[in-house]
Amino acid sequence: MTTTRPAASLGRFSASANAAPPRHLGRRYDRDGTFLNEPGNTIVCHLVEGSASQAAIVEVRRRMLAMPDAGRLAFTPVSSLHMTLFQGILEDRRDPPFWPTDMPRDASIDAMTTHYLDRLAGFAAREPFAVEIVDVVPTGLTVAGATAADRRAMKAWRDALAETFGYRHPDHDDYVFHVTLAYVIEWLPEERLEAWQDLFDECLALLRRAPRLELRPPAFCSFEDMKHFEILREFPQ
Repeated sequence: MTTTRPAASLGRFSASANAAPPRHLGRRYDRDGTFLNEPGNTIVCHLVEGSASQAAIVEVRRRMLAMPDAGRLAFTPVSSLHMTLFQGILEDRRDPPFWPTDMPRDASIDAMTTHYLDRLAGFAAREPFAVEIVDVVPTGLTVAGATAADRRAMKAWRDALAETFGYRHPDHDDYVFHVTLAYVIEWLPEERLEAWQDLFDECLALLRRAPRLELRPPAFCSFEDMKHFEILREFPQ
């Protein structure tokens, strides 16, 4: 194990850097790793089943689960793995700019999903894009458009979807694309950061054998929790 390199990229996941508990704990998942009811809708790209990149990501997940302190993380199911292209609405996040101003704040999630299905009926798919894996952290993979043209295409999708959904989140222009593998239950102690960093260095080397993330087309999905994202409409590219 390397002992001279600081685990800088993991600093934000350390116990010393975080006085408060993880922000989704108790709302999205419990301390035992059980995912809680948190209905909403979203636009995501699921991993392509049986693809080389999916196999590599599943192997990364397996290696993370084999860590002796993997219980500090709540792992999402393999079947749920996806990259979020545009954030939809959530049951407990109903204030602008996370909720459209032209819709009642007490509208049910089911009613809002029907509303968006109607609005998406005339939505035209934008240019296709390729995605590459950038980094591995305790919560999963950081990803980005593989080229400048891909990044422009992803921005075009997000801008068009913002018009359809009727809001722009504060991070609309600098949103960090990712594939969530887990959520933090307990922050990592300082003495464990180096071991985790070594694991992620190995995992990133593994992922670079299939650096392009093979994704299904963007799809409007509904969900009850973080375990399953039901495809309601897919937008072939």
